[in-house]
Amino acid sequence: MLDAIDKDLLKTVADLEGLPKGAFNIRKNGKLLKREVSANINIESNADGSGIVVTIKPGTINESVHIPVILSQAGLYDVVYNNFIIGEGSDVTIIAGCGIHCGTLEPEGHAGIHEFRVGKGAKVKYVEKHYASGPGRGRRTLNPTTKVFLEAGATAEMELTQIGGVDEANRTNEATLGPDSLLLITERVLTEGNQKAVSANTIILAGAGSRANMISRSVIKGDSEQDFYATMEALAPCFGHIECDAIIMDNGRNDTVPSLKARHPDAALTHEASIGKIASDQLMKLMSLGLTYDEAVNRIIQGFLK
Repeated sequence: MLDAIDKDLLKTVADLEGLPKGAFNIRKNGKLLKREVSANINIESNADGSGIVVTIKPGTINESVHIPVILSQAGLYDVVYNNFIIGEGSDVTIIAGCGIHCGTLEPEGHAGIHEFRVGKGAKVKYVEKHYASGPGRGRRTLNPTTKVFLEAGATAEMELTQIGGVDEANRTNEATLGPDSLLLITERVLTEGNQKAVSANTIILAGAGSRANMISRSVIKGDSEQDFYATMEALAPCFGHIECDAIIMDNGRNDTVPSLKARHPDAALTHEASIGKIASDQLMKLMSLGLTYDEAVNRIIQGFLK
């Protein structure tokens, strides 16, 4: 069922050595490969078959669900629409991610549109990794979209990572926060060669006491380009912060545009941004410990992206 390429992709994007325990849905080349549900987590295809609906019962604690996507079919651009309904008072982890293996001159790509509705007092951790590999020269495209709606007292922690091999990415994150809710987003993107990635983010703090923190870490190598846009809009007494840092190497290019919009007098919004090269003193320190230049650079990049 799973060949060597499939296993390598699943290990990279979802930390899976094989089929996971508990609830999961694995999609391969635009079709369902394998699915399991649990007593508290149900997964079913949506009405038109274009994606899945994951429903988590209220009060579900310390459970997880894996929903990885893998592609290796030349010329395929796979699009899925997934909905997640997180019941009140639950605390769960969702592990997603998409891996592409390209072996030809034909392009391959995936667009995952994920909508999360997190019930009152519920907590969800969402982990998404994107990766592409293979000897082929076909263009590899990944265009993820996440839409998050937090009810009163809900929490969403999102780790969004693009770890290499993706030629083009248009990343979109949107969130609306209810009263006393909390949103934490950490996005890490690595590009090299002639790759390009765009990240567009819109966070609306609609409820009193809501809080949001978005952290972006970018590494731009070769002749690659990255653009980061983040808008945080406050409609109530709340707190929001945007932090975006980029390391540029070689001939990389980066545009970073944070935007804060306060629509309430008791809103507190902040941002900080930095763009620059790897500090020479960091390199010298690591090289003095016996690392080569390339090893020192890689060590710094890996630490920066963690």
